[in-house]
Amino acid sequence: MAGAVDLSGLKNRNQSGDAGGAGRAAGVEVTEVNFEAEVLVRSNQVPVVVLLWSPRSEACVQLVDALAALAAGDGGRWSLATVNVDTAPRVAAMFGVEAVPTVVALAGGQPVASFEGPQPAEQLRRWVDSLLSATAGKLGAEPSDEPPADPALDAARELLDAGNFDAALAAYREILDADPTHVEAKGALRQITFLQRASAHPPEVLANAEAAPDDIDAALAVADVQILSQDIAGAFERLIALVKRSSGEDRTRVRTRLIDLFELFDPADPDIIAARRNLANALY
Repeated sequence: MAGAVDLSGLKNRNQSGDAGGAGRAAGVEVTEVNFEAEVLVRSNQVPVVVLLWSPRSEACVQLVDALAALAAGDGGRWSLATVNVDTAPRVAAMFGVEAVPTVVALAGGQPVASFEGPQPAEQLRRWVDSLLSATAGKLGAEPSDEPPADPALDAARELLDAGNFDAALAAYREILDADPTHVEAKGALRQITFLQRASAHPPEVLANAEAAPDDIDAALAVADVQILSQDIAGAFERLIALVKRSSGEDRTRVRTRLIDLFELFDPADPDIIAARRNLANALY
């Protein structure tokens, strides 16, 4: 672990940090901070499907997965925005939500369609197709696959590709200071922070975890190393098993780390979909 870190594996799997295209189509988490930009303004370009959900509900988790897969497959023709009603209750209140899951589609800043409760995959496909048909030609041009040149972003990418993590971290933080909703900067900061932490673990970390399977620090460290070596499913299985065996602050700590690790990847990634579902089952 002491040598140079190869970033390509995470970068290839992680589509959520892209500035446009399929990565953005897979979904963005909406809060009060980015609601205007990601829902209202964005809906002037393409339809925005807002999913109000809770990770405490298995039906919600399944609908998140299904809509994320549809959005990724449709290549940016519409945008998926998710609102966790547990962590963003004020955003949920804007929609007058009475039950989850609830889905509301917006175009031109106005709601144009909605439904409540889980839906079969075929019905979701028909609903999305109907939405696209109803809004065809009525909104602005779809975002280009090639974002406009941004010298600061290009410089940050070069630093990241060169493995100069400290300088890249500073460069992306400057971008995020100027634009707190910048998707790529957020994703890059998560990746770099993870890589710096994961590459600092000592070689004996696996032995420590095997000797004390309920040692939270050791388990978190091993999960980092597993992800760094592309054993994504194994890392999540380890931590979810620890969630089942722990309680109180220890359980909260492991759950929080899992959620942070999920953010490194595309939400439509099969490993992420399975891990989110398994975590929900372990918690509830």
